Amino acid sequence: MNIGQAAAASGVSAKMIRHYEAIGLIPPARRTEAGYRLYRQSDVHTLQFIRNARDLGFSIPQIAKLLALWNDRERPSAEVKRLACDHIAELEEKIQGLQAMKATLEQLASHCHGDDRPDCPILEGLATPGIGSRRVAEGVDVCHGS
Repeated sequence: MNIGQAAAASGVSAKMIRHYEAIGLIPPARRTEAGYRLYRQSDVHTLQFIRNARDLGFSIPQIAKLLALWNDRERPSAEVKRLACDHIAELEEKIQGLQAMKATLEQLASHCHGDDRPDCPILEGLATPGIGSRRVAEGVDVCHGS
């Protein structure tokens, strides 16, 4: 199948397929005499694996490791689980960071009148050194009236 068909079948855009090939995440595609890329069903399966891993937030280096493990039928599953658990810890850290950002913005927004006055605690807060790295208590939904 050609790259468009492989893209449709895998859910990975043709641009990303070419990118994955360029960075060595997938092997170079076979080519026709005219230079068009040709893909097998096994290539589509690999692209689906990559797409699923990307959807779960794995980085390209992590996906490369997962692909190597996936292709190694003698691998211990402990290594796969370690990679997954490490990624879970990274996601948890990101979640905590996002929750802290949300809480800070909620606190700033709760002090803003949101009217025609020019004074704005949100802008003042953004101008305060270190405000983005501070952790504040979780607030209420100040933007939607709850």
